[in-house]
Amino acid sequence: MTQDKHHKRWNEIKTNDSWAIFKIMGEFVYGFEKMGLIGPCVSIFGSARTKSEDPNYLLAEKISKRIVEAGYGVITGGGPGIMEAGNKGANLAGGTSVGLNIDLPFEQHDNPYIDSDKNLDFDYFFVRKVMFVKYSQGFVVMPGGFGTLDELFEAITLIQTHKIEKFPIILVGTTFWKGLLDWIKATLLDDYANISAKDMDLIHLVDTEDEVVSILNSFYNGSALSPNF
Repeated sequence: MTQDKHHKRWNEIKTNDSWAIFKIMGEFVYGFEKMGLIGPCVSIFGSARTKSEDPNYLLAEKISKRIVEAGYGVITGGGPGIMEAGNKGANLAGGTSVGLNIDLPFEQHDNPYIDSDKNLDFDYFFVRKVMFVKYSQGFVVMPGGFGTLDELFEAITLIQTHKIEKFPIILVGTTFWKGLLDWIKATLLDDYANISAKDMDLIHLVDTEDEVVSILNSFYNGSALSPNF
């Protein structure tokens, strides 16, 4: 009898999973239709916990303004902290300001600097991540936590495996990122040979807004921009 109950429950789960496909598909259609209209953008990532007086918040705001001045819009995760700083800089500079929100039990609420018609809500992390990767001409990664690292390493992996076109991945903050990059080089590359030397070329380490814009401009250099896959 117990085994029959398990089978029944398992079949119910499989049925629910099948119906979930339609909700997932709906989120993809919604995201593609909205994001396909926004034009070239750069995504800014970083901690939701960063306060508005923090130097990294102020730097993210400056970077965002310069990105807009260089002709791009700005995409963030739509929440507080570094995300808010990114949207704020874009908004104050008169540029496109996109927020890709996700429903979370803490930390996440949309910030007031997102364009009203570009404030998107998602239930699925994986759908939201596709939007970042597909519609970004670059990733600017400020100090952050697990979510920031997740976005960073997913982008590196997709570029490394040629699943998406290469775009600039720019880490901002030598003090914050140097230890991680040193470990990647010393351990992943030199000690274990789990990556190749050219994989290190996918990542740029900078400290200023001028360096961020210089890398973006050098990479594209007047070339036509389009979605990444």
